[in-house]
Amino acid sequence: MKKLSTRALAAKALAPVLAGKSSLGATLPPAQQACLPRDRPLLQNLVLGCTREWVYLEALLRPLLQQPVKDKAVLALLGLGLYQLLRTRIPPHAAIGETVEAAKELGFARAAGLINALLRRFLREQQDLLVAGVGFEHAHPGWLKKRLEKDWPDHAAAILAANNEPAPLTLRVNRRRLTRNDYLVKLKEAGISAEPSALSPEGIRLHELHDVTALPGYAEGEFSVQDESAQLAAGLLAPAAGSVVLDACAAPGGKTAHLLETADPQQLWAIDSDAGRLERVRDNLRRLQLDHPALTLLAADAADPDAWAGDTVFDAILLDAPCTGTGVIRRHPDIKLLRKPDDIGRTVDLQAKILRALWTRLKPGGRLLYATCSVIRAENENQIGHFLKETPDAREVTIDAVWGLERPHGRQILPTIGGGDGFFYALLEKTSA
Repeated sequence: MKKLSTRALAAKALAPVLAGKSSLGATLPPAQQACLPRDRPLLQNLVLGCTREWVYLEALLRPLLQQPVKDKAVLALLGLGLYQLLRTRIPPHAAIGETVEAAKELGFARAAGLINALLRRFLREQQDLLVAGVGFEHAHPGWLKKRLEKDWPDHAAAILAANNEPAPLTLRVNRRRLTRNDYLVKLKEAGISAEPSALSPEGIRLHELHDVTALPGYAEGEFSVQDESAQLAAGLLAPAAGSVVLDACAAPGGKTAHLLETADPQQLWAIDSDAGRLERVRDNLRRLQLDHPALTLLAADAADPDAWAGDTVFDAILLDAPCTGTGVIRRHPDIKLLRKPDDIGRTVDLQAKILRALWTRLKPGGRLLYATCSVIRAENENQIGHFLKETPDAREVTIDAVWGLERPHGRQILPTIGGGDGFFYALLEKTSA
């Protein structure tokens, strides 16, 4: 069977996302696997770029269409065609021709003529048709834009801009294997431009994107890929040697690994509700050579510790709480299309349930670090404020730091172009039994 072209694979990956049926995390890897290695960068650019700007591209498509396009694969091809014409250096004749051929490959021969005609019309009338996109350049759904403007009136424009830029590639050096300076030397010797992170003592920011598996020391476990904002968690919790530690909602395991690299726990429990995602944790720890004898990996519901913890209580808990992911949109642009306004309320309720449940498993004098990759205040500072009001034996520990914004509760990092993802941290201590 003939392999599908890059644009056909891109449309297949994008269509289920446009239909709200799947995420790019599920659809993009199979497309990459089916794509010729030399074409994978183009595939990734087309899929992520088109998803990132879909709200804007959709606004440009409206005046071109006499009636809505029912098949999401055809709609995806139209969007991919527009994206190539607007945002890539691909010659227009090639962008249009290859997109039309992709439609035929996917069995949409009847739609190929429509795609060809609409893309050529856009090319001819581009200046006039771009007027339709005025006001949609932010490329976010209206409800999310309004929510960001409400929560962050002084920062919303910068957040929107950061969300529309590709995220940098940031590594975390495995301190069990080598120092950050040692690894920076390795990168320099390999001709790879990089600099130390200003946020994390183990972090390195690469100046260009690279195939991670081809970087020096990958197979030997010398580094992990992790955003520099996320790298702060292990240092903030900082469990004492010999502690019994819980990493709740642990997958894909970056923070679990970081705790094992920087701390010496007596026991470390890493739990996640998704057994499949826990396999990724195992794979990561194996590559990093962090098969710690005191590590317990467990598929479990963090909101119901009585079902899995037995009599165990913890000296330190890292709660990487479920959230809307609005701080990592630039890495996962499909969040723009898949999240809905009602998701916030459901997420806040789930966070509160987990936080209350895990608090019962924290020892007096123990600390719980609450973390999210969200920038929605209801999930972050407001959540902690409500918890402190209803929990007499909880007190907040001030995070003394130069990064992020000090909030009424916790510290908030907002996503920045070329910098870290959006993250929230609050540190709580249990004062009595």
